[in-house]
Amino acid sequence: MARSLQGKTLFITGASRGIGLAIAKRAARDGANIAIAAKSVAENPKIPGTIFTAAAEIEAEGGKALAIHCDIRFDDQVAAAIDQTVSTFGGVDILVNNASAIDLRGIDLLEMKRFDLMHQINARGTYLCAKLALPHLRKSANPHILTLSPPLDMNAKWFAPNLAYTMAKYGMSLVTLGLGRDLAREGVAVNSLWPETAIATAAVGNLLGGDEIIKRSRKPEIVADAAHAILTRPSRDCTGNFFIDVRVLAEEGVTNLLPYSVDPAHDAVLDFFLEEPISANVRKSAFHGGK
Repeated sequence: MARSLQGKTLFITGASRGIGLAIAKRAARDGANIAIAAKSVAENPKIPGTIFTAAAEIEAEGGKALAIHCDIRFDDQVAAAIDQTVSTFGGVDILVNNASAIDLRGIDLLEMKRFDLMHQINARGTYLCAKLALPHLRKSANPHILTLSPPLDMNAKWFAPNLAYTMAKYGMSLVTLGLGRDLAREGVAVNSLWPETAIATAAVGNLLGGDEIIKRSRKPEIVADAAHAILTRPSRDCTGNFFIDVRVLAEEGVTNLLPYSVDPAHDAVLDFFLEEPISANVRKSAFHGGK
């Protein structure tokens, strides 16, 4: 029988759009409950989507949605959001740390308030959400924490010239590294997931090259399908991993990646933090200092 998230409750940060929303909608097709914890309550023409539009899309896919206005920089807001989720759905089975801030400027141009923002959302926010969700995850039959963050590699080229951003993203990955070991005996799975290529989201289009980068990207559904595969695995047998989306899908027997291409006529570009392409029709990019 196919593995399913039916009846499971997912708390997903930053799920009003992009990869977070795609993960939510994939779980919704199983009949899952989704708590959307995000800041977006009003439409932004440059970055469309709110917690309310996301809730409508999730429910249209067959899931139950709870739209929660939550800024994960603040302890009280996260605590209230998790309490509301538990009150509504009876618990939390899965935490997806998707919320993230990005600014690729170097040390001469990056203001410290932007440095602080990235670290508050990425590293601290991931840690905080895990800390406050854990009492409820421990009660679940198959608890998972999944963080959208890259594999760790101390090569200096990943830190230059985007030092602040890399520090913040690696902070998320360090949560996986530490908690994966800390919680293994308790059966709480803690993993990270990262895409092989650029993913077609508003943030990527706005920050990294507009339509040109979008047509050389894959759809968010590739990450969502990989996340679904991870989150339906037995938690005691699947922890402490830094997964890449295409490798997860290959393990599930999915090798045809063309349906995930925004434009199959163009090769996808390799995303941040990966040395070499894993699948076909992927080329290196200049995202990281001429890589």
